[in-house]
Amino acid sequence: MTDPLQTGATIGILGGGQLGRMLSVAASRLGFKTHVFDPGTNPPAGDVAHRVTTAPYEDETALRAFAETVDMITYEFENIPTSALDILEKIRPIRPSRRALAVSQDRLIEKAFLSEKGLQTASFAAVDDAEDLAEAIAEIGTPAILKTRRFGYDGKGQSRLQSADDAAQALADMAGAPAILEGFIDFSREISVIGTRSLSGEVACFDPGENVHRDGILHTTTVPATLTSSQRMDAVLLTAKILNALDYVGTMGVELFVTPGGLIVNEIAPRVHNSGHWTQNGCAVDQFEQHIRAVAGWPLGDGKRHSDVVMENLIGDDMNKVPEIAREPGAALHLYGKADVKPGRKMGHVNRIKS
Repeated sequence: MTDPLQTGATIGILGGGQLGRMLSVAASRLGFKTHVFDPGTNPPAGDVAHRVTTAPYEDETALRAFAETVDMITYEFENIPTSALDILEKIRPIRPSRRALAVSQDRLIEKAFLSEKGLQTASFAAVDDAEDLAEAIAEIGTPAILKTRRFGYDGKGQSRLQSADDAAQALADMAGAPAILEGFIDFSREISVIGTRSLSGEVACFDPGENVHRDGILHTTTVPATLTSSQRMDAVLLTAKILNALDYVGTMGVELFVTPGGLIVNEIAPRVHNSGHWTQNGCAVDQFEQHIRAVAGWPLGDGKRHSDVVMENLIGDDMNKVPEIAREPGAALHLYGKADVKPGRKMGHVNRIKS
């Protein structure tokens, strides 16, 4: 068992977006410093981190220098080049592990992993060319959705097929990238569970949240979700099973579809997750602190929900509503410090306390 990090230690974070920003805030509350590595200038996490390195993930010299200044390394997004991880892990431990990244970076590998563990997923098939797609449609049927195997998020890298006639356009939308065809799921609602596993193997899960998307981007997460007690228990046990199977250390988001035949896993995210932002105002210890506790080798905190919460993402021009939201009783604003307001860009979120 690795000794826990002591107060004053520095945690390296790969990625300086809003998740890195909120991880840095949580780390500072526990007496840690953070050093953020991000290719972009003035990332949101840079406003609150102790130190920032601005360099591409291909800069070996910068990566080594970064690793030498920190005590361990974590990350806020999963699409980190393997070459960068090869360099970093020779110098400092990376948590969560490389295995979790390898599984989640590729949708085909992820679906195969989940299926091997006996978990339900959408029907799926690998697609590299038109012949593959025709065979996949014949096997899975339509409607279906074609997705790039890597680098897709917030609805990007996806194309819907209502019938086989849409195949050529869907394949063109992939722009030559390896893809996966997934069958549509008839579900009543989408939920997600935010779970954390410590270095010692302790697992703690927050209450499942119920998600609503708009244009492929998460709009709201409501807690508690509309679930039976058995569905709630199944969701938590399923999440724990995934965490243990990966020997995971840190916080993970698991997205699930609720169907008449049970819970179907949509995807896993090996990091703190947008649908877990409600924990910042609904629990004594939120998802960001749980992650920092886990990667630092600390015991996990008490993540029990003390309030009902509706989290709403503030996207693009939603920033115009901030003055009004700031006057709302029970509304907790979390803004990311992004200077440029763009359509589809997550600018912040608001947690509305319901009880």
